[in-house]
Amino acid sequence: MGVKAWILASAAIASVLGAGCVAEAAGKAKFGTWGYDASAMDASVKPGDDFFKYVNGAWDKRTEIAPDKTSAGVDVVLADEAEQQVHAIVERLAKDPAAAGPGGQRVGDFYAAWMDEKGLEAKGTAPLKPYLARIAALKTKAEVAKLFAEPGFESPVNVGINPDLDNPDIYVVALEQSGLGLPNRDYYLREGAKYDAFRKAYRDYVIKVQTLAGIPDAAAKADAIIALEHRIAEAHWAPERTRDIEQINNPMTLEKLQATAPQLPWAAMMQAGGLGAPKKVLVAEPSEVKAAGELFASTPLAVWKDYLAYHFIRTHAAYLPHAFDQANFDFFSHTLRDVPVQRERWKRGVQLINRGLGEEVGRIYVAEHFPPEAERQTGELIANLTAAYGERFKSAAWMDEPTRKAALVKLGTFDPRLGHPKKWIDYSSLKIDRHDLLGDAVRVERFDWSLQLSRYPKPVDKGLWDMVPQEVNAYYNPLANQITFPAAILQPPYFDPGADPAANYGGEGGVIGHEMGHGFDDEGRHFDETGKVRDWWTADAAKAFGERAAMLGKQFDAYEPVPGVHINGKLTMGENLGDLGGLEAAYAAWRRYVAQHGEPPLIDGFTGDQRFFIAYAQSWQDKTREGALRQQLLTNEHSPPEYRVNGIVRNVDAWYAAFNVKPGDKLYLPPEQRVHIW
Repeated sequence: MGVKAWILASAAIASVLGAGCVAEAAGKAKFGTWGYDASAMDASVKPGDDFFKYVNGAWDKRTEIAPDKTSAGVDVVLADEAEQQVHAIVERLAKDPAAAGPGGQRVGDFYAAWMDEKGLEAKGTAPLKPYLARIAALKTKAEVAKLFAEPGFESPVNVGINPDLDNPDIYVVALEQSGLGLPNRDYYLREGAKYDAFRKAYRDYVIKVQTLAGIPDAAAKADAIIALEHRIAEAHWAPERTRDIEQINNPMTLEKLQATAPQLPWAAMMQAGGLGAPKKVLVAEPSEVKAAGELFASTPLAVWKDYLAYHFIRTHAAYLPHAFDQANFDFFSHTLRDVPVQRERWKRGVQLINRGLGEEVGRIYVAEHFPPEAERQTGELIANLTAAYGERFKSAAWMDEPTRKAALVKLGTFDPRLGHPKKWIDYSSLKIDRHDLLGDAVRVERFDWSLQLSRYPKPVDKGLWDMVPQEVNAYYNPLANQITFPAAILQPPYFDPGADPAANYGGEGGVIGHEMGHGFDDEGRHFDETGKVRDWWTADAAKAFGERAAMLGKQFDAYEPVPGVHINGKLTMGENLGDLGGLEAAYAAWRRYVAQHGEPPLIDGFTGDQRFFIAYAQSWQDKTREGALRQQLLTNEHSPPEYRVNGIVRNVDAWYAAFNVKPGDKLYLPPEQRVHIW
């Protein structure tokens, strides 16, 4: 249930914002003399051979990934800092939950329930039994279908609420493919020993958690569940196909939906979910919905009940005794993503609070850790980026005049949002019991769904946020033409008032430019300035842009970060375009700054332009475990950080000039092969 991930997923960054603010350095930079830790550099590497290693090579050699993490990098540093800050808040509230009023008590009680490991062990599976009993009591497939529509239960088709793609000022019911236990269809369908091993381990996991729950015949049931999931996976669209707005925008009446998949009782499901009788349903993948209906009819009732029971256990394993939680970690984190050690419980408790009561604790976090000056200075940088984009649009060779005019209109209506929501979520109706962790988790799920229902079918509230202030991330929402930067990303090591302006523009400027660029990329072209799905490009402009995008996609298709797994240039297209366009716009903004203030002096032997590009590469400082990297390549629309550096700068002419990159250097591309967006 919930807001549709397929609308925003392609717009969110991979949790990194760059360093700095706009103003002249006001004091000592936190890192190095100008905002960069020079000890991270490997000067033995030529910039033109591997710019990522030139900037980050020494750091990479000396840095070990923490045993409880999938990666290490500057984004992890900031996430850890935010986590520590939230931890201090929730620990305080757990000890004295009434100190901050009812909201503080909810936070404190939820965290205390999570930390009560002895209580969880003492209760065993007793908290789980009522939910399994409810599933066991289902007597018909019609009852199974109704449970599909309730929060907390798995379904081959996810039912949610989303702004209408054709009229983003109103909410509609929206459906998307769902129903898998493995990360995506590739884990079921790819051939090879590695994937065979994953599937064998998954079977062992399904058997184990059912056995822990006291479910008999676990092996036979696991085989039936996995066979059903495999058939669901065969019907799922490939990840790159779900990026195509024209293909996923399929509005239907309830009657047409019923005709598409007549085996499912859609009217009863909508009623069970509290949606009434919707006049319009937005279907993302019609063929998957049709296949789900056929599977619903052909699969025995008993298998659907076993499927529901297993998935309820899987998705709630963290709220059960240690054996369930450990089994979940062993498969999904250790086996699939190569993480050696489970994170400390308090750290996972902080993330639990961020997910379940994110704005409740976020309100306290902002008051304690977000200075107004950060918001002011970031706003100044956004203004410079906006001006730079306007200049680039006016000179973009591939844009014709009608497309250029429409782009400038859309640019003028951008809504930048910084720090935190202006209106906070009211959690007063959410009951939290510090002695009932599983019940708390289920009540949070139901609260989230009730919150969405309370907005449907009212006009869309453009003030809502899809991230919490303490989250180290940012996103562009095409349905509202908004860029959003939570408070946690607007502070050191990324946001540094003492940093050199070149570092500020190369780091933070590059990623703000990235988010803005999503309004004008291969997906942004389908959303106008109001957020409505409307292709505002002419056919000629679309053709010219498509040729450039295809060149970039071909470049990224050639990269093979994990043996046998290449970057998917189509899946990552929007993010790669965002990186390239964002860096080009940030560089233009940087040169505007230089024109106003004069060419900067050398610092540590680096020119201003060199510092700009070094800061950009530093902002993607990262190393990732192979399993996690494999999962990213198969499921995620973001390219790995190393390629977000090397794969991007080699297309930027100014980078060649800054570092004297010549033919023969490994990253060198002839001018006619370089892709220029802005």
